[in-house]
Amino acid sequence: MPGSGGMAVRGAVRTLCLAALLGALGAAGTELTLELPDSAQRCFHQELESGTKFTLDYQVISGGHYDVDCYVEDPNGKTIYQETKKQYDSFSHHTELKGVYTFCFGNEFSTFSHKIVYFDFQVGDEPPILPNMNNRVTALTQLESACVTIHEMLKAVIDSQTHYRLREAQDRGRAEELNGRVSYWSLGETLILFAVSIGQVVLLKSFFTEKRPSSGGAGS
Repeated sequence: MPGSGGMAVRGAVRTLCLAALLGALGAAGTELTLELPDSAQRCFHQELESGTKFTLDYQVISGGHYDVDCYVEDPNGKTIYQETKKQYDSFSHHTELKGVYTFCFGNEFSTFSHKIVYFDFQVGDEPPILPNMNNRVTALTQLESACVTIHEMLKAVIDSQTHYRLREAQDRGRAEELNGRVSYWSLGETLILFAVSIGQVVLLKSFFTEKRPSSGGAGS
């Protein structure tokens, strides 16, 4: 029946699009936002197999000059990535050794400002959204190509949303800091205005105060 065939095609479309959506959402990795106090360092550890790809993205959301130190070490303690006073960066690496890899964020150069740092740690390659997609010898059908396109667009949307959320948080922090400075400046100006006003009143009052002659001058 034509109706049942159309329903079957629509069901297949929904299934493939749902797989594309779940694939895009499942590839997000580990995302954390941490508070890094002044003169402090925070480290994270992840056990990885040999030949595994991992990617570390990080960005300072608020605090100081929006910079932080970052380094990554392999299981032997060898530094494979190191940057100082970076606002944001991305690092990808294929592991050569099996073991625990360590990545740290440092704020030891700052003595009074703490930082808010966002990072995204992804391990491994993204699995294909279609079965046997990497080993296929035939071209993708129009439906499969559309689902792959939808999957790539969803990934771009997720990355854009993350980017705009970080920018919004960073801009909000700057706005709140600027608002605090303006408030303190306004309070200082108000106090200075009161002090000047009281000084002017006292000065004017001294001009109109009647000076009585001294008793010695009156007797002579």
